[in-house]
Amino acid sequence: MYRSRPGATIAEIADSLGVNRETLRSWIRIDDGRKDPGSTAPAARGPARAPEGPGLEQENRRLRARVAELEKEREILRKAAAYFGGRDEAVSRFCFVEDHRGAYGVKRLCRVLEVSRSGYYAWKAGAAGRAKRAAADAELTAAIRAVHGEDPACGAPRITAELRDQGHRVNHKRVERLMRAAGIQGVHLRRTVRTTVPDPCDQVVPDLIGRDFTAEAPNRRYVGDITYLPLDSGRFLYLATVVDLYSRRLVGWSVADHMRAELVTDALEAARRERGCLRGAVFHSDHGAQYTSAAFAAACEKAGVARSMGAVGSSADNAAAEAFNATLKRETLHGRGLRRWASPRAARLAVFSWIARYNTRRRHSANGHLSPLVYEQRTVSLELAA
Repeated sequence: MYRSRPGATIAEIADSLGVNRETLRSWIRIDDGRKDPGSTAPAARGPARAPEGPGLEQENRRLRARVAELEKEREILRKAAAYFGGRDEAVSRFCFVEDHRGAYGVKRLCRVLEVSRSGYYAWKAGAAGRAKRAAADAELTAAIRAVHGEDPACGAPRITAELRDQGHRVNHKRVERLMRAAGIQGVHLRRTVRTTVPDPCDQVVPDLIGRDFTAEAPNRRYVGDITYLPLDSGRFLYLATVVDLYSRRLVGWSVADHMRAELVTDALEAARRERGCLRGAVFHSDHGAQYTSAAFAAACEKAGVARSMGAVGSSADNAAAEAFNATLKRETLHGRGLRRWASPRAARLAVFSWIARYNTRRRHSANGHLSPLVYEQRTVSLELAA
């Protein structure tokens, strides 16, 4: 090879053969001596001659075979590079072996790619199962897209509950995995502004809830709060709520362009009309000036409602109401990439539509992923059956 490649150096030939450079140089000197025993000068390069003697001939064949094998391995590795692009490394190697086994053989491919043949054959034996799981995942992903398309605010827990109602046997971890792979996600809340302005002269009202946001039956315990609805004009509408802690149902609500006491008294009156009677119930709120006003106190007394308030400046003491407002904002405005509504009418329509869906269709984790209305109806059905 050295003599048949004009311009090639000993280093280049030795590196391509995988032999020591001094060894190759020694072979050349030995060959030169055989050609001219009396001369120590290297012979001029010319056409390669067959090496003399069985030892050199055998070594030459071995080195040529080694060169051929190295070239094969280099070709294999060059083709295998296309199979490594963010996928599981072992699976990628097994895929390459399967695709090129006819050209190079399983044994050689496994050796070059440094995987076991037993592992490859085990992976191949599981191909049918993997194909079946992939088809099932594709079908479930389509169902997830359908559920998410109807309600883009849905995350994995509520989508899981909906799929189970449809007859799919699935857990939330699988739903999370498929949603992540398909780039599907629920909406997320952005930071809101403060709407609670405490009255320095407010009345002393006890905390009858104590951060226990549960109730034994409907129409026993309520929470309420005020949240703002931003408009393109730079102004705001304000929403006051009355939420039943048993089912998380929004029983009463009121929207206005002001934050006077009428905002919260109207919401309480709406709840009274919806329930028919609120006598004996507890209504819990923060220390906003509207809830500490004499007008709201009179409205509660007239309805037979006991007032309850948490500590001043503690949002955790009214967390259920805060969570409701956060959910509304997330699913009607911020989570959809909007900053404000175009008009008061658009804001009212969006809120009204969402509240109707929230009470009747939206699944709530506190209800075992049932909607508030369905949860209350099941309670009444169980009581009648008992």
